[in-house]
Amino acid sequence: MITVSHQLANSSWNVEKEQNPCLWEGVTCNAPHNDSILSLSLSGFGLSNSSFLPLLCQINSLQSLDFSSNLFNSIPVEFFNTCGEIDGLKSLNFSKNKLVGSLPTFQKFVGLESLDLSFNSLNGSIDSQLNGLSALKSLNLSCNNFTGSVPSRLGKSRVLEQLELSMNRFTGEIASEIGEHGNLIKIDLSENHLNGFIPESFVNLTKLETLILSSNQLHGEIPAGLLGITTLQRFSANQNNFVGLPSINTSISLKILDLSYNKIAGRILPQLLLGSNLQTVDLSYNMLTGPIPVNISSSLVRLRLGSNNLSGPIPSTSFVSSPNLTYLELDNNSLTGTIPPQIGSNPKLALLNLAQNKLNGTLPDELLNLTQLEVLKLQLNKLSGEIPNQIGRLNMLSVLNISWNSLNGIIPPSISNCGKLINLNLQNNGLTGLIPDAIGNLKFLLELRLGENKLHGRIPDMPQKLQISLNLSFNNFDGPIPKTLSELNDLEVLDLSNNSFSGEVPEFLGTLSSLSQLVLSNNQLYGVLPQFKRNVSVYIDGNPQLHRPQDHPPVLSKKGKSVGVTIVITFAAAVLAVVVVAIVFLLISRRLSKVNEEQLQSLEVLSPPRVIQGNMLTANGVHRSNIDFTKAMEAVASPANIVLKTRFSTYYKAMMPSGASYYVKKLNWSDKIFQLGSPDKFEQEIEALGKLSNSNIMIPLAYVLTVDSAYLFYEFSPKGTLYDILHGSLKSSLDWASRYSIAVGVAQGLAFLHGCTSSPILLIDLSSRSIVLKSLKEPQVGDIELCKVIDPSKSNGSLSTVAGSVGYIPPEYAYTMRVTMAGNVYSFGVVLLELLTGKAAVSEGTELAKWVLSNSVRPNKLDHILDFSISRTSLVVRNQMLAVLKVALACVSVTPESRPKMKSVLRMILNVR
Repeated sequence: MITVSHQLANSSWNVEKEQNPCLWEGVTCNAPHNDSILSLSLSGFGLSNSSFLPLLCQINSLQSLDFSSNLFNSIPVEFFNTCGEIDGLKSLNFSKNKLVGSLPTFQKFVGLESLDLSFNSLNGSIDSQLNGLSALKSLNLSCNNFTGSVPSRLGKSRVLEQLELSMNRFTGEIASEIGEHGNLIKIDLSENHLNGFIPESFVNLTKLETLILSSNQLHGEIPAGLLGITTLQRFSANQNNFVGLPSINTSISLKILDLSYNKIAGRILPQLLLGSNLQTVDLSYNMLTGPIPVNISSSLVRLRLGSNNLSGPIPSTSFVSSPNLTYLELDNNSLTGTIPPQIGSNPKLALLNLAQNKLNGTLPDELLNLTQLEVLKLQLNKLSGEIPNQIGRLNMLSVLNISWNSLNGIIPPSISNCGKLINLNLQNNGLTGLIPDAIGNLKFLLELRLGENKLHGRIPDMPQKLQISLNLSFNNFDGPIPKTLSELNDLEVLDLSNNSFSGEVPEFLGTLSSLSQLVLSNNQLYGVLPQFKRNVSVYIDGNPQLHRPQDHPPVLSKKGKSVGVTIVITFAAAVLAVVVVAIVFLLISRRLSKVNEEQLQSLEVLSPPRVIQGNMLTANGVHRSNIDFTKAMEAVASPANIVLKTRFSTYYKAMMPSGASYYVKKLNWSDKIFQLGSPDKFEQEIEALGKLSNSNIMIPLAYVLTVDSAYLFYEFSPKGTLYDILHGSLKSSLDWASRYSIAVGVAQGLAFLHGCTSSPILLIDLSSRSIVLKSLKEPQVGDIELCKVIDPSKSNGSLSTVAGSVGYIPPEYAYTMRVTMAGNVYSFGVVLLELLTGKAAVSEGTELAKWVLSNSVRPNKLDHILDFSISRTSLVVRNQMLAVLKVALACVSVTPESRPKMKSVLRMILNVR
């Protein structure tokens, strides 16, 4: 142990401070004598050199070795030869490292019961390497790159209990021999390329508790008797091609059943929902027909039957009044009749989704009894009548969507009592009257859609945190555009079209700092449109007297004005115009065109920030010699060096004395949303990021701390952001080869950040604006540090600061503050759609993902989704784009559970070619 400690040079294994190894971190000895070592846990020690491993095999009392979450890329052969001699060694864990190559052969290790090599980069096929492990009970090889068939020779004695092989590249059919391992408790073969049927031999696994086969290409029917295994608690086989369910004579023992995203047809068997232990059933996105079973298990917590062909009424029995039912999703079916009043007797219901059916009648008052309800979606039905006056009793609501119905009456003032609302959509009904004055009290509201109604009158003060959109289109509003909209500085989309607004467009609309789209079409506006930032899309068609600054007609001189005065005024205006043009030209020449043209503080160069501390993070000698902290601080003192602004950061271009350029990103130290109050914590997090190595990630090279800010240094990307190229004047330079390379590069970067480490790095704001291009085929994902330095709890309870950019925010973020891998996958899916369609993430007030999903229902419409200027180039390109489109559609699935992992996404994109 002393010899090993010298090789590790680990501060916690210090002989001079403590001579007894039993007191070292990660060492467990046999108490109370402490005369032999039983286990070593070196997890997360940051080890990369594995040459010391054979030394540990001299400790013949070892029972457990844990080297997880390190940086090993290989294991010495001597380790297997010597440690295999330790009969008492029961557990070996090398998970979450960087191991490459094929699976080693375990010829000895006669007592080994648990082997974990998950989350590495091992490859090749598996044949007989594990056959000598006669005592093996747990095998975890998930998240590697293994190919070939699923191994079936898994230890001579067949005592295996846990088999985890998910997230690999296994192909072919599942070997029936696996069903002969009668002690199996858990099988996880998800996220591979398996096809064929589920072996009938699985029915004989009478101890099986968990069976996960998700995200493969399995087909056929579920074997009769599989769901009848009395020990089986979880069966997940979603995202396959199963077509049918077995007949069930008795209730099942399952707790979790997930068969979503298959091709299962026929009726739902009543017994399937009656298991006494049943907690979650997901049969969404299948081809189920017929009525919904009348009764369900009283233990059921979540039931998802959406996106099928179910018909008939919603049962008014125990189905809707189950005491534990918390999530009920029946959307996108053909259900008819009314919403049963009995649904109001469900005490725990938090999510109710009945959208896209054929329901009629009124909203029952009993809905107001659902005081725990957080999400209510009833859109795209045939509901009529008024919104209940006491809708405010649902004060836990975060999402309320009853759009596209036939509701009438007024918007009840009590809706202001729903103080947690984030998304309110009452669009496309027949609502009349005024917008309640108290609407401004909804301080967390991010999106408000009131379009296509018959509202009129005064527009009151709106919630100042509105971020996603405010839609008042197709109503009866008139008069000037109200000043009450001037405080919406977080708003990105404002739609006032198809009303009777009159007068000039107010200047304050041009100063809204976050605005990206303004729709003023079909009103009675006149005059000259104010100046807007370059990144703002303004739609003014249908206002014949309204002109843009560059195309408004010349003003005719009035009678009585002398020609001389007119000439003088014209000359003065011309001179002034020349001066203005010169100034503008000067500004543009000093700044890159991709800068978001927010109000510049001043062209005056301020005093450079005083450096309190500056540290290099990179070991690259070129960068270390190039970066000059003093010169960089001079650059950030001038607003003219700003090249990019994002929601959280400001990027400066800093030219170093060597002539090399770098991005210097400023984080506001005093902003409470940044966790920069503790410099030590900040340094620790940033230094960890600086050790990463991936060509598709913007990795910090150095950092500087000043009194009120932190500055991070990155390599400079001369092409700018993906958004600038894809939606700017250089769009034509992005052919399919470039777009595909960008898709692969971003996917590689995200898979690296997400996967196979003990602490996945999640992106708070992934969009085409946070992806920079070193060349037209070399993308880099930026803002990776935000998840480390931003504290969502400091955002005053509003998602407006941390939810991300509009159009990229996954639906579930409307009712959860937690940034997730699935949320990142959704945002990446939107980036893919941008590359495929050429459209921005939000266009004319409509989110791209929603538009694509609505147009992808019919296969014959898929071609119309693609950017025709690219897809027309060749049949090969078109087919590749359609294949990538399928990947994108999976990424932007409405439900997070249905989205593939980034490693699978990358694999699918690579398989396109």
